[in-house]
Formats: sequence, structure tokens, C-alpha cells
Amino acid sequence: MLEQLPFPRELRQVADWAGNHHEKLDGTGYPRRLAAEDLSVPERIMAIADIFEALTARDRPYSAPRPMSKALAIMGSMCAEGHLCPELFELFLRSGVYLEYGREHLDPQQLDEVDIESVIGASAS
Repeated sequence: MLEQLPFPRELRQVADWAGNHHEKLDGTGYPRRLAAEDLSVPERIMAIADIFEALTARDRPYSAPRPMSKALAIMGSMCAEGHLCPELFELFLRSGVYLEYGREHLDPQQLDEVDIESVIGASAS
């Protein structure tokens, strides 16, 4: 459906960016099983955003919402396992985007302390 929209030139790739948000750098994602060299920076960013949202979401009947520290620890492990881009994940953490999102969209009990340096260290392992 997104491919049918008349996006301006600079947004021509929106359908790919949105459609590839379940891809993983090691080629085990879906739907296309793309590897790191096939994924653009916006697609890698979408994967990080999507996973963080999924891990912390309150409206998923199949999964309880996780506190930020647990969600970010899981994502750090995903970086270490080659699923997510560690450099972009580090930027996600150091920029504070995760915290801005959390303050706006998560329940107060999910806003626990996060040791960013430990998460970053684990993601590089």
C-alpha cells in the first residue's frame, strides 16, 4: 500500500523502510531475510524502534510490558548476537530517545533505572 503513495523524491524509500523493520543484520529477519549490507540506516533505525516499542508495549495480549532496563538489556543481547546495529543502538541510548519515548508512552513502573554503560558494553560483546 505504501508503494502506491506519491511520496516526494526524498521519501521514495518509505515503503522499504517500513516494510523491512523486522529484518535483522544477520539475515534471519523477515519477510525478505536481508543481511546487513542490504539494510539502509533508516531500516536499521526502524528495527531498533520497532523492537523497543514491542518489548515495552502495554497493549500486546501475548506479552507483558517490560521495564526499560529489561527491554534494553534484551536489545543489547540482540546487538551482541548480530541482530541489531550496535552503533545505532548506542546512539539510541546516548541520545536519550528511549527515555523520551518512555516518559511519553510507558507506565511509570516501567521507567526504571538503566545503566547505559553496562547495556552498551553488553551490546558490543
